[in-house]
Amino acid sequence: MGICNDSYISAALVKISCCVVGKRFRLIAQDCSAIMVITNNTTLPEESELNVQELNLSSAALRAGSFHLGKQCEQANNEFMLCRQELDDPRACLAEGRAVTSCALDFFRKVKKTCHEEFTQYATCLDKSSGTMAFSHCRKTQGVFDKCIKDNFDWDRPSYGYFSRAKIVKSAREAPKKEEKVSYPDATPGLPEDYPKPPAKYGSRFHWLE
Repeated sequence: MGICNDSYISAALVKISCCVVGKRFRLIAQDCSAIMVITNNTTLPEESELNVQELNLSSAALRAGSFHLGKQCEQANNEFMLCRQELDDPRACLAEGRAVTSCALDFFRKVKKTCHEEFTQYATCLDKSSGTMAFSHCRKTQGVFDKCIKDNFDWDRPSYGYFSRAKIVKSAREAPKKEEKVSYPDATPGLPEDYPKPPAKYGSRFHWLE
């Protein structure tokens, strides 16, 4: 349980720092108000549920394959993010997280098998051409890599702004039940018009209006 404990401790430290900053920023303080304390009744996943094969790739390699990866694993990614947003509990989305990792592994295995040289040239260009791994310096190697992907898998590179568009996610998972709205009785009705209204015993508090 060492890995699990470390991850939750890190998350707790982030929450604590959020609250400290929240004393100065009202917006963050409101988010911190929802923090709950972990008790003995809190169930944590076993270490076996958290151990999965990770992507052993550099930032340049992930950036080089990001567009095609995002398109081919779009459903798995959307399913995971939808689960995290709706349930707000990372423990409930472990299966969706494993599906994301599995999809990414499968994608890069296919790329390595068919377009290894083209992909390596593109990733190296991104890594060496600028300190920010800008795409603009590597359009030639990008074109070679995209052509290899198109010829072998018939995958088109997503258009500019594709991942910023609003989309409807069709999920096989049932939507969480919405909290029932609390209904309150009507407000106390006012006094009738003919109700006696004697003058105040000690005068009006709005004396400056008299």
